[in-house]
Amino acid sequence: MEKEVVILGVGVTKFGRVTGRSLTDMAREAGRMALKDAGVDYRDIQIGFCSHCNQPLGTGMECFAQLGMTGIPVTNVEVACASQTRGVVLAADLIAAGAYDMALVIGVEKMPRGMVPTGDINEMPYMFRVGIMPMPGIYAMQCQRHMYQYGTKPEHFAKAAEKTHRNGSLNPNATYQDVFTLEQIMGSRMIADPITMLMCSANGDGATATVICSREKARKYTNKPVRLVGWAAGNPAYSEHESSALAEGPTEALGRKVYEMSGIGPRDVNVVQLHDAFSPAEIFTIEELGLCPEGEGGPFVWEGNTEIDGRLPVNTDGGLVSCGHPIGATGGRMIAELSWQLRGTAGKRQVPGNPTAALLQNQGIGGANVMMFAM
Repeated sequence: MEKEVVILGVGVTKFGRVTGRSLTDMAREAGRMALKDAGVDYRDIQIGFCSHCNQPLGTGMECFAQLGMTGIPVTNVEVACASQTRGVVLAADLIAAGAYDMALVIGVEKMPRGMVPTGDINEMPYMFRVGIMPMPGIYAMQCQRHMYQYGTKPEHFAKAAEKTHRNGSLNPNATYQDVFTLEQIMGSRMIADPITMLMCSANGDGATATVICSREKARKYTNKPVRLVGWAAGNPAYSEHESSALAEGPTEALGRKVYEMSGIGPRDVNVVQLHDAFSPAEIFTIEELGLCPEGEGGPFVWEGNTEIDGRLPVNTDGGLVSCGHPIGATGGRMIAELSWQLRGTAGKRQVPGNPTAALLQNQGIGGANVMMFAM
């Protein structure tokens, strides 16, 4: 029989342009916060994963060494933007199988300004070289298809960003804490039609950490852990379904697996974290996850359903658009926010009504992870 898995502790540093701080400084801060939150000593950690995308070889070993030299195995994980949650998925698999009782996943990144670096242009895939593949362009093409197929309007995409920036103003860890009007968002510099600058996430620096534990072991530390009741990971696969052209990855299939594993369906979800590298992703992803009918994501967001006090709060902490996007750390921020929401400790961002089920979707180039958390 598989062991039950819980999230015992979380830690999130301030995201943004951090001058004078090393990767290891940020990793140590996040790791210590997560250990303190969990109420455990680093010597209790049996295995570690370090998630990052653009960092040097040996980053995981160096980051974990800041917490102690206990000899535990540390593995680096890289699935682009989905790296940190993939580390948690791997840890959850091992704990559920009984191989370990407690793991620590650290996500850390220091990002350059501008577009995510992709290396030597001669080594890039053809679609990169001709300018189709950069992420703003991909999302813009998905927007155009969604508008053509379902009648979605640019205002719908901007509305998601307006809400997200407002939520970010309540989050002291967010890179951007300004509130913008719909007109300001739509009038900001055009990046890839209909996506404007204020609908885009920005590269940044930051670190997060997550302590994952068997429920049996967690009883020593808390009687109200956040349970990880469903998780699934996967890479894109060919599909003849027309809507797959609107998807960045295998979210729809992973969502079905998580609903089945957890026994919690879309109608039972109280709060959501999803990967809004660009704000239109909110509309695409709530449809893929079955949280609203296909093609109706635009009006669903426009009517305020994804606000903190709405029917289905989404990205209550500001998401990627407002928090910023240190690639290897983003997934840990998502887990932390959902943990705080389920514990009832999210402060001004707290979803009313004591949420009991929370859904996460974290997407990266080459893979995606979907998780369900419950109290």
